[in-house]
Amino acid sequence: MRLKSTGTDAVIRAFEKSDISQILLTVAGMLIYAIGVNSFIVPAGLYSGGVMGISQIIRTLLVRYAHLNFGGTDIAGIISLILNLPLFLLAYMSVGRHFFWKTVICVVSQSLFLTLIPIPASPIVEDTITATLIGGIVVGAGIGVSLQSGGCSGGTDILGMYFTKKYNDFSVGKLNLIINLLIYGTCAMLFDIKVVIYCVIYAAVNTLMVDKTHTQNIRTAVIIITKEDPEKIKHYIMDELARGVTHWDATAGYTDDRSHILFTVMSKHELSMLKQEMKYIDPKAFVVSKDNVGIEGRFAKHL
Repeated sequence: MRLKSTGTDAVIRAFEKSDISQILLTVAGMLIYAIGVNSFIVPAGLYSGGVMGISQIIRTLLVRYAHLNFGGTDIAGIISLILNLPLFLLAYMSVGRHFFWKTVICVVSQSLFLTLIPIPASPIVEDTITATLIGGIVVGAGIGVSLQSGGCSGGTDILGMYFTKKYNDFSVGKLNLIINLLIYGTCAMLFDIKVVIYCVIYAAVNTLMVDKTHTQNIRTAVIIITKEDPEKIKHYIMDELARGVTHWDATAGYTDDRSHILFTVMSKHELSMLKQEMKYIDPKAFVVSKDNVGIEGRFAKHL
């Protein structure tokens, strides 16, 4: 008799399919993120974008107007976790279970680190613009590391992924832009306009750093020339990386030996995975790649 799968079994299967090193990288990325936020951004009186920015504004309102004292603990991480709970359900039901579990790991570790890492009594860096730049670099690097390992910081990213799957002309960036404009508009009404200017600079540096460290958004054309059976390579690209591939039979110009040419387009992060696999399939294969290729037509965005 076949037993019914439980929720615990689903978690175990999800973790079995995930590389432990990727989970550790996700957690490490959130640790770097929390250090950047609590050490530079919060002491400078700045605010992030997305759900975290909303959480920070709620925290400030509770402290300033409700006169609640949380000591050196920043409850923005806890508020962010609470706001993400309904979004977890959306991720589970609409985006995918694998994405859901990675998002849970990312958001929970983010909230934990933001709560545990103490905020300095006085700013580590007195100059606000310097703190803004350093904070943007550190926070962006942390997010990039987590995204590189397939993690997601939750919040607007979940909504963005949902609408991207539902509408072809929609993007995560569009939603983030709309929500961030609302957040910084609120900051302009509640706080000094200088805070908004510094927040915009922080967001720009943050985004630039994420793009530098997150290679999933870099589209790379790949050509593989091999003399071995190409089926293993084709199956890895299609089954493991979920990418299409075109195969031609060819003849080597110098030796007249029979060879095979495979062409595909994938992210730069996926290319690094393919190169590792090629060491086992055919270490003598000739692999050519070109970054930032232009693509007309549908190209799936993988996390």
